[in-house]
Amino acid sequence: MTHPLAQLLVPQLRWDRGYGFGYLEEMISDALEIGVGGFWIVGGSRAEVRALTQELDRRSQIPLLFAAEVAGGAGSAFHDATGLPPLSALDALRDGDVVRRAARLTARELRMLGVNWALAPVADLEGAPANSLLGSRSFGLDAQRAAEWVVEWVDACQAEGVLACVRHYPGMGRAVEDPHLEPATIVAAAGTLWADDLLPFRAAVDTGVASIMAASVAFPALDASARPAARSRPLLTELLRGELGYDGLIVSDVLQTPGLRRGDDEGIAAIEAVAAGCDLLLAPSDLHGVLEALERADESGLLPSDAMRASRDRRTFWAEWGGLGPPREPTLDDLLWARQIADTVVHPVRGVLASIGPVVDVILVDDDEGAGWSASSRTPFIDALRALGLAPRQTQRPTAEGEGAVLLALFGGPGPGKGRAGYSIETRRRVAQIVAEARQARRSVVVALFGPPRLAGEIPEAGNVVCAWNGDRAMQEAMARRLV
Repeated sequence: MTHPLAQLLVPQLRWDRGYGFGYLEEMISDALEIGVGGFWIVGGSRAEVRALTQELDRRSQIPLLFAAEVAGGAGSAFHDATGLPPLSALDALRDGDVVRRAARLTARELRMLGVNWALAPVADLEGAPANSLLGSRSFGLDAQRAAEWVVEWVDACQAEGVLACVRHYPGMGRAVEDPHLEPATIVAAAGTLWADDLLPFRAAVDTGVASIMAASVAFPALDASARPAARSRPLLTELLRGELGYDGLIVSDVLQTPGLRRGDDEGIAAIEAVAAGCDLLLAPSDLHGVLEALERADESGLLPSDAMRASRDRRTFWAEWGGLGPPREPTLDDLLWARQIADTVVHPVRGVLASIGPVVDVILVDDDEGAGWSASSRTPFIDALRALGLAPRQTQRPTAEGEGAVLLALFGGPGPGKGRAGYSIETRRRVAQIVAEARQARRSVVVALFGPPRLAGEIPEAGNVVCAWNGDRAMQEAMARRLV
């Protein structure tokens, strides 16, 4: 039996290496039966994702939204799709045509998979490097330029029939606390937020962006109650809907995010988010529990019926819009360009590209170890070196069998759920130890830095550092090509 309020819910479907999407069948059946508004798909191959969206579309009684988080191209969401450099790397090229083409390729590939909603771009300004938790996910520090790139990305994406979603209104780049771990508050003055942090979101509203994700961060200068933005009526209904005149979808961050919940259970967070102005709630962990909480709130008069009707109408409009027209397949030129642009942004940050021999020692240092990353996500670099004709040897320290420079592949750094802006003390000590051991063996070290270039400042012992911006498969492969 369908429930009208279920259309506000967008559960997450996370692919599993052993079971694919098959283990989710019971949850999917429940979700379709109650009439959820869409699904957020995480992982899987292109073939698996295409089969899934087709099956869900066939079984649903309403048009659905199918979301994917794709700030680094479709390849950042799905294993064998086309990857692109992260947004910070695109910003460094200072070329609007590059941003537009990246968004167009991403959207075309998503449409081929049946995915009609891109949870991108990140419109937050990077914030001070000393406390930036965003890594390479945003368009940088300059508010005006970030606004221009956001407009380019949104326009190109939506021209291909895929909804864009700018994140995380009104801008969480200044956050010192990580909302994925704890409550976070930004204390900047209202004038500063309006002039800088809000600028990319204002530009997105003006260009007609389909959806905006509200942050799980509090902004006391804009809402004295210090509620997180996703639960703040002054921020969502009064400022975004009222003053800025936005009439697209407003989306919460993941409901389980500690910064959004602030110690409350998921049902209370959901009720406050919807009452504040959210049209959609992302990734509820207890689908039926959240729906029951919303229904109780609705029966108690806490959720105005006209606002709920408007939310359902917006969702239906955009879900139908996202299903219009045939998809346009990416061209061979698009795919070659993606590889070329990835190669272009890989660059030396410090020192030189020292020569590596045909038998090369590769020492992997993973700052994300223990944070949910699988070992297989770090293998494309080794595989690409091998495909290019080298004989990489993954070791713990420089060996006598290796030739030329030692390759230190350094993964991780700031990002969601890390709670820090740089490397851990253990990671910095490990890099210093490897560099010292290489010097004793009279060998140089090249650090393949799979993170933003500013992180090179945290490993001063390394004389040669090459930056690939992040550790996505596309950037690992581009790093290998750049080094050979």
